[in-house]
Amino acid sequence: MVRLPSRPDGNRIALKMAGWALLASVCLGSGAAVGAQMPSQPVPASDLPTITFRRVFEGSTPEFVEISVRQDGAAKADVRQLSDTATPQEFTVKEALSSQIFDLAQQLGNFQGADLDAHRRVAYMGQKTFRWERGGESYQAEFNYTADPKAAQLQKVFEDLAREQDDLDRLEQRLRYDRLGVNQALDRFEEHLNQRMLAEPERFLSVLDRIAADTRLIEMARQRARSLATRIRVGQSQ
Repeated sequence: MVRLPSRPDGNRIALKMAGWALLASVCLGSGAAVGAQMPSQPVPASDLPTITFRRVFEGSTPEFVEISVRQDGAAKADVRQLSDTATPQEFTVKEALSSQIFDLAQQLGNFQGADLDAHRRVAYMGQKTFRWERGGESYQAEFNYTADPKAAQLQKVFEDLAREQDDLDRLEQRLRYDRLGVNQALDRFEEHLNQRMLAEPERFLSVLDRIAADTRLIEMARQRARSLATRIRVGQSQ
C-alpha cells in the first residue's frame, strides 16, 4: 500500500487560526467584563457650571434679586429688600427649565465678552448681571435694558423664578404670622398664575395643601387653595 505524505503546513495553519479565534473571543469577553465593572462616574457638582442672574433696583419691590441655577437643576434664590438679611432659599428646577437656561446662555457665548446693553436712552430699570461660572472660570455681562432677544428671554425666565420665590415667601409668612392675610396672598399668586408669570407652579403645591388643610383659616382661603392646587395638578397631567 502506498502512503500519501501528510501536510504538516496545512495542519499548523488550521491550528493557528483556531488559536487566534479563541484569543479574540477571550479578549472580547474580557473587554465586556471590564466595561460592566466600570460604569461611568457622575460628574462632581464642583465641575458643573452655574448661571446666576442678579438685579439690584433700589426703591422697587423687591430691590434685590439673585437666582443661581446649576446645570443639574440645583438652585438658590435670594429675593428681598436691600435692608433685609440675606436668606437664600434652596430649591430644584426641572431638567427642561435648566436645559433652557443653559442653552440660551450658550447662544450668548456664556456671556464671554458679551455687550448686552441696548445703549439707548431708556428709563433706569435696575442694574442686571448675568454670570456663568465653573471652578475658577467666570464670565459676566451687565446691563440696564437689553434688546437682544436671547438675553431678554433668559431674563424673563429668571424674573419668573424670582416672582415665584417672592410669592412663595409671602404665602409662607402669611400662613405663619398673619392668617387673615392668606387670602390676599392667594390673590397675588392667582393673578401671576393666570398671566403665566411663574416658571414652575408645582412648587406651590406643598403650601397650598397646607392652607387647604388648616382649620384655623377662613373657609374662603381654604377652598381657593384647594382649587388652585387641583388646577396645577391637572396642568401637570396634561
